[in-house]
Amino acid sequence: MELLYKVLFFVSGFIIFWAMIGYPISLKMIGKKYKDRRLKKDYSHQPTVTIMVVAHNEEKVILEKLNNIVSLNYPQEKIEFLIASDNSTDKTNEIVKSFINDHRDLKIRLYEVKARKGKTNAQNEAHKTVTTDYLIMTDANSIMSKDSVIELMAAFTSDDIAYVSGKLSIINQQSSDTSKAEASYWDSDLASRETEGRIQTITAGNGALYAIRTADYYDFDPIQCHDSAMPPLYALQGKRAIANHDAVAYEKAGENIEDEFGRKVRMNRIILKHILPDIRILNLFKYKWFSYFYFGHRTCRYLLWIAHLLVFITNLLLIPESPLYTLVFVFQVLFYLIALLVLFSKTNNKYLNLVYYYCVTILAQWCGVFNILTGKAKPFWEKAESTR
Repeated sequence: MELLYKVLFFVSGFIIFWAMIGYPISLKMIGKKYKDRRLKKDYSHQPTVTIMVVAHNEEKVILEKLNNIVSLNYPQEKIEFLIASDNSTDKTNEIVKSFINDHRDLKIRLYEVKARKGKTNAQNEAHKTVTTDYLIMTDANSIMSKDSVIELMAAFTSDDIAYVSGKLSIINQQSSDTSKAEASYWDSDLASRETEGRIQTITAGNGALYAIRTADYYDFDPIQCHDSAMPPLYALQGKRAIANHDAVAYEKAGENIEDEFGRKVRMNRIILKHILPDIRILNLFKYKWFSYFYFGHRTCRYLLWIAHLLVFITNLLLIPESPLYTLVFVFQVLFYLIALLVLFSKTNNKYLNLVYYYCVTILAQWCGVFNILTGKAKPFWEKAESTR
């Protein structure tokens, strides 16, 4: 049993280390090797485009979103706008219809989903009405930069590029410790995505802003989300999903931990499947860097919930074996005590809050797993009000 404890301890410890430290460092080193590889752009590439906004009870932000998308820099004759309302019961549909009536010179449509089944289902249904060459997805509470459409289309420079993700820029970083922590996470993650896309392909996208060829659209199960499902799908098809961070969407992060925790629990509604969504990912010889990227950026992160539990339990059982195990166990206890301290004291210390935010993220993974195992995971949710 002692050997089993040691194997579980070191494997779990490696997963935690590689997900949070080892992989980001290795990616920086790999990126330096490919420093001459740059994102190619062709600004003459301006095909027909539909901007799809999925909304459920977004009366607080939908008018601002509509004004935002119709003022984007792109040839008017080549752009259409599609609002997919996921069974909205507030004034969202009324506002959209009024806006359409006031802008009859623009190609704006409202698609009303009759039964609420979540964002992915609304995208699946509304997509079937799209006739343009390309499809851009964006959230109702995200504000797109003026040239975001031009930038997204310019990145489709070869037939193997199937997906282009924009950059999510958090505009309320200084509003709270929670939004600061989320912004810090995004800054790190965006750097990784830029390198992954430059070398081969990113492992996950960003729901705030991304583009695909309409012909490449795939009807996913509504429990899934495009952010985590689309890039791996295309990678396994031998295509590329890349990031163009000159296409920017501005959005608020959750300003209180309750909103952010709820968002992370919902993000983890299919975490078990995403650990290894397809066995082919392990084929390093065929998928090359994508296999490496997915293991470090996704698989290890999606295993943090169980890795932390196993490393804690096995560490406790191994304490009699060596003072080193005692030292590591004390470190773990102090780490979790710091999170509890922040929870009850509401300290403003940046580093202590990062520890707390990390622990909340791990707890959210556990809640996601619990919801999956108990059949409570669902494809839709109530939005975080502090992000509106």
